[in-house]
This record gives sequence, structure tokens and C-alpha cells, in this order.
Amino acid sequence: MSAQKIQHPKPPMPEQHQEPPGQTEEMQPSPDHGELSYRGSGRLRDRVAIVTGADSGIGRAVAIAFAREGAKVVVSYLEEDQDAKETARWIQEAGQPSLLIRGDITSQSHCRRIVDRTIDAFGAIDILVNNAAYQRSYQALEEIPADEWDAAFRTNVYSMFYLCQAAVPHMKKGGAIVNTSSINAKDPSPHLLPYATTKGAIANFTAGLAGLLAGRGIRVNAVAPGPVWTPLIPSTLPEDKVEHFGENTPLKRPGQPAELAPAYVMLASPEASYITGAVVPVTGGRPML
Repeated sequence: MSAQKIQHPKPPMPEQHQEPPGQTEEMQPSPDHGELSYRGSGRLRDRVAIVTGADSGIGRAVAIAFAREGAKVVVSYLEEDQDAKETARWIQEAGQPSLLIRGDITSQSHCRRIVDRTIDAFGAIDILVNNAAYQRSYQALEEIPADEWDAAFRTNVYSMFYLCQAAVPHMKKGGAIVNTSSINAKDPSPHLLPYATTKGAIANFTAGLAGLLAGRGIRVNAVAPGPVWTPLIPSTLPEDKVEHFGENTPLKRPGQPAELAPAYVMLASPEASYITGAVVPVTGGRPML
């Protein structure tokens, strides 16, 4: 099926709510991860990639695309075993090995474990995609508990530092790190204050780390998604916002995870050899100024 023939769903979305972190199989409509549309061309042949949050959403789409481009993929996830197994099934259908690693990336020791198990299984790390994220919605500043603020930073920012610090010593010249920022880095949603603040930090971390690792031949970039239809949406936003999710873009709809994956492939591939320190917007037309 060609991408041109796919009719992506537009709001209003059906009323729905899930408990965090949400399950892909319960979403209506089901997200498109590129299962039937993404076609690889060997751009990541024989590479080893770690993808956090690869059980669902953008992470699953990236894992599928990487596998179809020839990469071995490590699927890092929190506790969503069924979703993670489904991602692994698509990786294996692409003819590539996968490694599932369950656990909490807010723990530095677990991040080191991810790297150690990857080296044990595949002998190398060529690509690190820091994609896992924590998001909650609040209507007032007073509603935000301190431990929720801490959870957002530990999941979205601390884990990036932990994983980069553990992985970089194993990465060779030509390696690539791709982080997931957000349009919220430049246009923060007030009701997503902790999440939006972390996404601004990620953009800054990406730029600084790119400069720090340039001399070692390791590139560091970020993708900044706009509204994307993933389990985070029905599990963390009020139902009225879910119904109208993505209407505030010029394309008048949310992006599908499959529409994000090509940006990660490009940034991870040798074709992006002169791109580092960049934040690539995939926002449905909303500007990042």
C-alpha cells in the first residue's frame, strides 16, 4: 500500500479514555505504525539500534522502519508486555533479530543494563533513539504534585543522560543519537507544563551533546513531533481534547506514528552525515519559531 493512498483519520475522534500509560489495542481508530506501508531500502543494514518506548506509538513505528532498513533492534519498554511483543513480531517479520528489555529507564542502573545486554546480544551499538516519554495533563499550577514534576524529568530527561552516558563509550565514528523532543519545546501547551518543560530541555540537551560528541564522529539530533495519535493521548488528556486532537494543525488532523518514522531513519542513516545538533519538526504544518 503506498503512502499516497492512505486516508489518515481526522477529528472528531471517538470518545475514549484509558488509564496511563495506555494500550494500543484499545485505541479507536487504531494507530498506523507503517505495518502495511513502510518500505525499506537497506539504509541501516547491519546496524544495531536501541529504541526506548518501542512498545507502541512513535517508538513502534521507528522500530519497524529500522528493521525494514536492515537494523537489529532493541525494544526498551516499561511494562507493556503485549505491545512490546507485537513490536518484536513486526521486527522479526522484517527478517531482523530483536531483543526485548523490560524496565524503568528512570533508573541509571537499568539504563546501564540496557546497554550491557545490547552489547552481549549484538556486540555493538550504532544508533540510540531516546523516545520514551511521560506525560500528564493539569488544568492549574497548584494541581501539579512535586513527584509528578520529578517523574516527568526523570523519564524524559534523566534517562536520556543515563543512556547516552552508558552507550557512547560503545559507539564508533558514524554512530547516531536521535532524541524525541516536541513542538511543545517552542509552543508549550499550558496544560502539559511538566512535559512541555522537559521537551524544551531535550532540545537544548541535543544541541549541547552534538557539540560535545562531534569530535568523536557521533551525531546527535532530535525529532520534534506535533500532535501524534499514540496511547499517550487517550490515557493522559481529557476526553474533549482527545475528540478534537490534531485539529489545531494546518492539516486538521493528528499525525500517525508511521509519518514520524522516516525522519528518524534519515537522521540515523549515513545520508544525514552533515546533520548534527538539529531539531527536525514533524508537526502537520504548525511552525516552530
